[in-house]
Amino acid sequence: MKEPTVVRLAQTERVSFGPLSHYQLIIGDDEGSTPVRTGIQTAQPGYEAPLHSHPYVEILHILDGAAEAWIEGREDEPIVLEQGDTLAIPPDTPHSFRVRGDRVLRLLGTHASPRRIVAYKDGAQSDARGYRVVD
Repeated sequence: MKEPTVVRLAQTERVSFGPLSHYQLIIGDDEGSTPVRTGIQTAQPGYEAPLHSHPYVEILHILDGAAEAWIEGREDEPIVLEQGDTLAIPPDTPHSFRVRGDRVLRLLGTHASPRRIVAYKDGAQSDARGYRVVD
């Protein structure tokens, strides 16, 4: 990256994460030309992310709404995240989150990697772009 980059969210691709959620990539590309990858996930009440991990730090910043996150094996210790809260998840830590309450959740996710790499605990596969393959 040699020049400043402006990204207009309204002009980004919306990738479906199922009927209740979608993701819009902001910074990052399939070539891995930036040192980080960021995107905004928008999720409706009732959405729960599948248990997964990344081989790098992931940072979740709540823009709107509220979420409840947890680490595998510590499901009885949910982490409640409200607007303005940030959660940094260590590499290789299986985790999940769900929308809390009846408001739409918008979160900014930052992957400390030029590419999105995801290992799903249920064995689901990712496509070449790092998105879950949904049958």
